[in-house]
Amino acid sequence: MTRYRHQLPQLSNSLFITDGGLETTLIFHQGWDLPDFAAFDLLKHQTGYQALRQYFQSYAVLAQTYGMGLVLESATWRANPDWGTKLGYDRATLAEMNRRSIALLHQIRTEYETVRSPMVISGCLGPRGDGYIPSEAMTIGEAAVYHQDQITTFWEAGADLVTAMTMNYVEEAIGIVQAAQFTGMPVAISFTVETDGNLPTGQPLADAIAQVDAITDQGPAYYMINCAHPTHFEALLSRGEPWVGRIRGLRGNASAKSHAELNEATELDDGNPEELAQQYRDLREQLPHLTILGGCCGTDQRHIESICKACVPLVWTHFSSIGAWM
Repeated sequence: MTRYRHQLPQLSNSLFITDGGLETTLIFHQGWDLPDFAAFDLLKHQTGYQALRQYFQSYAVLAQTYGMGLVLESATWRANPDWGTKLGYDRATLAEMNRRSIALLHQIRTEYETVRSPMVISGCLGPRGDGYIPSEAMTIGEAAVYHQDQITTFWEAGADLVTAMTMNYVEEAIGIVQAAQFTGMPVAISFTVETDGNLPTGQPLADAIAQVDAITDQGPAYYMINCAHPTHFEALLSRGEPWVGRIRGLRGNASAKSHAELNEATELDDGNPEELAQQYRDLREQLPHLTILGGCCGTDQRHIESICKACVPLVWTHFSSIGAWM
């Protein structure tokens, strides 16, 4: 069932989008109750399944419309043992939810993929603990064992890769990479950063990437940044240092607020879609290797469509300049 596991198309120069803030869209725009932000819980009934299906369909249509690739990220950010147990799932039923989530994405790809819009299926891993606070940190070995079952389930379900989102300390990221290497799955690591551009532990992003690469022999296919606003990290990426080339994806928040402020917020801050898109465009002009563009908290289809409109002209400008040079 897998299609791109051995040759990920997002590693080319082609532009890919991914979705926006799944959980904030479901909660604030569609009125769903997601206990502990667990979107996968909707897969237990038909109405929830249809809500997720319609959500992913909307981004597949965007990819078709703008002639871009799409990374379909499964609704499994909370589908690991700790969070699953809190919601009443045992090991077997949790594995079934992970399989259902990947199966849904296979259906979307079958219906919407075109030659111009390849669609890559990614099994999404979330942190064992809180996405913003690296409490009760695991060792590398503990993290590898902890995340192994979910990665194996994604492999068996035919996902093309796994993406670890909102990683807030380096040992968990390394453990995930080692578990993916053991399973034979490509893996992407997406770190979150605070307003100063550092991980919540205080570790500089450059040092975190260097540490993961050193211990795993450059195991990740690429890195991403998610759950942070571009103003929190754009200065770091603009320095032109070699490590920046390892970052291929951005999933920014709509809001420029800190993690602490977002945790206290009672209303959704959906920012300004056009402004966010322009910030993405500015980064893409400096760093054309940023080929995967999506959103995180507070973003929705409006933000991703604005990003499409802002960044697709850059692709055509790039190819036109190549044609003129040749």
